[in-house]
Amino acid sequence: MDGAEHPGRRALLAGGFVVATAALTGCSSTSSAPSTAGASPLARQASPQPRPTTPAAAFTRLMDGNKRWVSGDLQHPDRDPDRREFVAQKQEPFGSVLACIDSRVPPELLFDTGLGDLYVMRTGGEAVGPVVTGSVEYGPITSGTPLIVVLGHQRCGAIEAAYKSLHDEKPLPGNLESIAKALRPAYQQTVRQGGSDPVDRMARAQVTLTAADLRSNDALAPLVKKGSLAVIGAYYSLDTGKVEVLSGAPY
Repeated sequence: MDGAEHPGRRALLAGGFVVATAALTGCSSTSSAPSTAGASPLARQASPQPRPTTPAAAFTRLMDGNKRWVSGDLQHPDRDPDRREFVAQKQEPFGSVLACIDSRVPPELLFDTGLGDLYVMRTGGEAVGPVVTGSVEYGPITSGTPLIVVLGHQRCGAIEAAYKSLHDEKPLPGNLESIAKALRPAYQQTVRQGGSDPVDRMARAQVTLTAADLRSNDALAPLVKKGSLAVIGAYYSLDTGKVEVLSGAPY
């Protein structure tokens, strides 16, 4: 009998403690969030901002985050244990980013996003193949992700290595050669166009060509045509931290 009653008394005491604590601390700051002790993670507010559901809204969210990255006025949203628990059961990222493996170009940081906000695929020079393309398609097809960003960057080592290999007709060692082969269309466009700084031009060409291919492929083209998906080509400056849109912005 006592064993059955004690948990009830403890629950009442614990509940009273939570209420009392909330009463004492609730007025300490106008920005304090209400207590979520004991609440299911799925019942908590995941973010002060709703998930963007249109290409334009997702694009705006990412570019606003990049502005904060450039200025240093970062919010670091949704990067705490509550957010981790919230997305443990379900994810609904609002963007998919295909970026380079370069250690200086982490999409979650340079767009100032949080846990569960982005699907991220990273390959050398944004090289693509069936598995990578399938991974990019995953978000829009399975969960309605409204935005894809192909993100190249300044001083890309993979692009430079591929350019030199293709220019000198000297294959790269091991499976690095598969990256060079995947980047050949960008190299060929760069050679045709001519001009200075061919490596940087090739980096930009790789972005625009890849974004165009994704925009028109069999799985994604219907979503783009319907207006529920945008595929953006973008370029990241290592010097400034700014993301420049090259193609496909959903204005």
